[in-house]
Amino acid sequence: MPSTRKRFSIMTLRKTTPSYKGAMAPFLTGLVQEKRTVGYIYNKEASALKRFNDFCLSKEYHQSALTKEMVMLWTQKQPHENQSNRATRISLMRVLGSYMVRMGAQAFIYPKRSEPYQESTYIPYIFTYSQLSRFFEQVDQLQTNANSPFRQRIYPLLFRLLYGCGLRISEALHLTVENVNLSEGILRIVGGKTDRDRLVPMAASLVEQCHAYRESVHVQRRSNAVFFPSPKGTFLDSGTPYTVFRECLWKSGISHEGRGKGPRVHDLRHTFAVHCLKKWVIQGMDLTSTLPLLSAYMGHTGLKSTQRYLRLTAELYPDIVAAVERQFGDVVWGDE
Repeated sequence: MPSTRKRFSIMTLRKTTPSYKGAMAPFLTGLVQEKRTVGYIYNKEASALKRFNDFCLSKEYHQSALTKEMVMLWTQKQPHENQSNRATRISLMRVLGSYMVRMGAQAFIYPKRSEPYQESTYIPYIFTYSQLSRFFEQVDQLQTNANSPFRQRIYPLLFRLLYGCGLRISEALHLTVENVNLSEGILRIVGGKTDRDRLVPMAASLVEQCHAYRESVHVQRRSNAVFFPSPKGTFLDSGTPYTVFRECLWKSGISHEGRGKGPRVHDLRHTFAVHCLKKWVIQGMDLTSTLPLLSAYMGHTGLKSTQRYLRLTAELYPDIVAAVERQFGDVVWGDE
């Protein structure tokens, strides 16, 4: 445990919208406003759209449409640019194209998977059961403050949903009261990362905690109310839970390796998957049948991401490697 007390503060992220010009300006401004309305900060994306806007003006492009030629010209690989940066520009153009089509304009939508998929090199941080116990002990000791009146109620449940249901942080933050069906114990995830809705059953203990949370935070129970609200009743910025997460990591004696190295909030989701697979392997369950279930539960579009968790499970727990290789070696290790 660190001996010197470190101060943590909630970052206030200023949302700025660049001044767009030309025929594309209404669409660029509209996209940024739409994303922020549903809770995204969208500062980096707004700046990237400004660079695209300047690029269009430099090419004397004055159409209120997004042509394939302009998209391909903007997204072509630049000298010394890595594939990840280019993929980010392609993704943004895909989002812009989809928005413009919804607004009734003509737009080319960059096809998905038309570029080689670049798998992340980040190695997920998998919490031990002891670390999780210490972490949640600190989360449960959070106190309210003037800037966040429900702080001590929001984060114990929020972080437990991330670990207990394997949610992405964006999915949890965008829940509304009507998305949390306590009579059936099911979360309805609307428009997740893959733009597909899904139903996520909860454990009985989580349902009970959701009941207690709703009784204290959502007394009026407006169906469209944000389930984990900011002090203003809007969606929380993703940076706010991360600050609280770091605070509780420090208090529980879990070292943070620095930006890009974790532990990250998203690692609670990774830990859910690995712990789930470990339990199944020990129980001797047929993973050829259960892997698709886990994949659907976590909102994966295919089995590739889920299989990665199985490989990670075998690497982290040598005591079950033999069982994994004996029963599911072709699933874990492939044809290497």
